[in-house]
Amino acid sequence: MTLPVNKTAVAAAFGRAAAHYDKHAAFQRESGERLLRILGDGQYATVLDAGCGTGYFSRYWQQRGSCVTALDLSDAMLRTAEANQVADHFQQGDIENLPLASESVDLVWSNLAVQWCSQLSRGISELWRVTRPGGRIAFSTLLAGSLHELHHAWRGVDNARHANAFLPVDAVLAACAPFALQWRQSPVTELFADPLSAMQSLKGIGATHLHHARENRILTRRQLHQLALAWPQQDGAYPLTYQLFCGVITRE
Repeated sequence: MTLPVNKTAVAAAFGRAAAHYDKHAAFQRESGERLLRILGDGQYATVLDAGCGTGYFSRYWQQRGSCVTALDLSDAMLRTAEANQVADHFQQGDIENLPLASESVDLVWSNLAVQWCSQLSRGISELWRVTRPGGRIAFSTLLAGSLHELHHAWRGVDNARHANAFLPVDAVLAACAPFALQWRQSPVTELFADPLSAMQSLKGIGATHLHHARENRILTRRQLHQLALAWPQQDGAYPLTYQLFCGVITRE
């Protein structure tokens, strides 16, 4: 399945978020922790952090003694990671066309990045290409059904698309079909004081580029009120639920 992704626009959105990304990245850290639990304990001489962001998990692998290459589509994100000194090497690049030699790393780590691939099967194949035999690929992504509260609330305001639709689990599994995959799917819900805070959390991590682009508009007070009325509440808070897919591929 192919998604029309403007990589320049994606990189720009994440670049704008680089300075304040870590403040809003609680879900990214939770996703990475869940991925680590599936991956299990292990030592890897060389690690590629594909879609490193500001380098939170690059630092994790560096502290475990790995030689880490941090790669990101966004030059601004990469500069932030480099300023944080979280890796040994820094490389700007696209997961669907990795600027690395084949069979050059022991572990590819990619936390919440492959959902920005135009063709997931190509992205997974590239991660496989650069992994050495006996190495592993650990990745997480979002599935269809993510952000359903946001979609539901906006339907009470207008008919425009305000969040991306993600691939169903069957499509993700199909992209991984040639490989030995261990995987897990789970919902992760964050709670916010109001709809604006929930949407600011998405903006704060750069996840604002839409596959089907629309004109960005400032929310009016009336729209915020309508969103608050239409947003499904949980214990007086406004939930935002992600359908998280974590997978580990072993290269035989």
